[in-house]
Amino acid sequence: METAAELKSWTQTLADKIQARSARIGIVGLGYVGLPLAVEFAKAGFSVTGIDLQESKVARVNLGDSYIQDISSADLGAHVEAGRIRATTDFSVIAELDTVNICVPTPLRKTIDPDMSYIVSACQEIAKYLHPGMLVILESTTYPGTTEELVLPMLQRPDMRVGEDFFLCFSPERVDPGNPRFQTVNIPKVVGGLTAECTKLGTLFYSQALETVVPVSSTSVAEMVKLLENTFRMINIGLVNEMALMCDRMGVNIWEVIEAAATKPFGFMPFYPGPGLGGHCIPIDPFYLSWKTKQAGIEARFIELAGYINGQMPHFVVDKIQHALNDHRKPLNGSRIHILGVAYKRNIDDVRESPALDIIHLLQRRGAEVTFSDPYVPFLRIDDKELFSKDLNEIVAEADCVAILTDHGSVDYAAVVDKARLIVDTRNALKRFSSPKIVRL
Repeated sequence: METAAELKSWTQTLADKIQARSARIGIVGLGYVGLPLAVEFAKAGFSVTGIDLQESKVARVNLGDSYIQDISSADLGAHVEAGRIRATTDFSVIAELDTVNICVPTPLRKTIDPDMSYIVSACQEIAKYLHPGMLVILESTTYPGTTEELVLPMLQRPDMRVGEDFFLCFSPERVDPGNPRFQTVNIPKVVGGLTAECTKLGTLFYSQALETVVPVSSTSVAEMVKLLENTFRMINIGLVNEMALMCDRMGVNIWEVIEAAATKPFGFMPFYPGPGLGGHCIPIDPFYLSWKTKQAGIEARFIELAGYINGQMPHFVVDKIQHALNDHRKPLNGSRIHILGVAYKRNIDDVRESPALDIIHLLQRRGAEVTFSDPYVPFLRIDDKELFSKDLNEIVAEADCVAILTDHGSVDYAAVVDKARLIVDTRNALKRFSSPKIVRL
């Protein structure tokens, strides 16, 4: 067993390296979370090694070619050229690193239970090269208890004890792709460690590159923080989507209702309806919590109900399109439906879990001829078939109906209203327009 002086030396040595910006940083997973994090630490003067199994990503990073919308190739390229960022598929580089951030996907299985395979695979590789004085931080969104129940047993061994020989934290990613105001550097970073020393080192680590760090008492608290944030959003979106269904049945404009309610200076926060939930977080994260609470014998009723309502919105949109066509004496079967915007939210290129994918699939099943335009998404794969983005100016007048599913800011909506025969607007993108050809959600 190490003496008190030796114990202090592992903690102090790593702390000294972090403060001197000489700590060698590793990031496993170079996607929407990992690559921006790598850039921020490179900006702070650290040497960063990115690890990813996709050879195409590794090659592009090493060329300074960014595939993440929020990171410019010029910015990435400058750090690569300066030797502050490099990428590899070889996990053995971990033996040379002082810190490792795990930023891998955590999808849901078709059975709506967590798929931990990416985390398990990453931890298995890290365990091979784990050495004394190393800090490991899991950032992948997951259920409360993952760090302690799953990750710790994979890393800890008799000669490597957490809080003494190595340090383990959880810090939830809070990336909001396409947000011009809040990005990795200025979104407060929550971090919780398995011991007080772990939390202290995790806090010190992030504070070198990010503006605000929020330490919490445990990894479970940090894990629950992310789930609360996204469950809050999912349930409130579910509520407003249900209100939209009610208002549609009663002939009330839901958008006007929300706008008026939002004038109340307290006790109300506006959420907006839409064609469904998209992105990697809100449609998925709450079900991690639901799954975990079932293990404890608790039923997450709000989550399940909101998930059901949000999941029905693509069907509601397709019905809305069908009814709108019917009012114009046209059947959906055989009609040309043009989808305007397929990214899961405005002004980004991310189609993960986008409701547009479900809506296109449902429309095709009902016999519609579907095309799409999106200034950020050049092509889609639906049911093993590729669809390519069309020139909006050329195709909008040919469509029997245009359905606005994503309200990208660069679209000339005045031209759409002028040329289209019929429009179903699910995002209130045409708020300033009044026309009998516009059908609103």
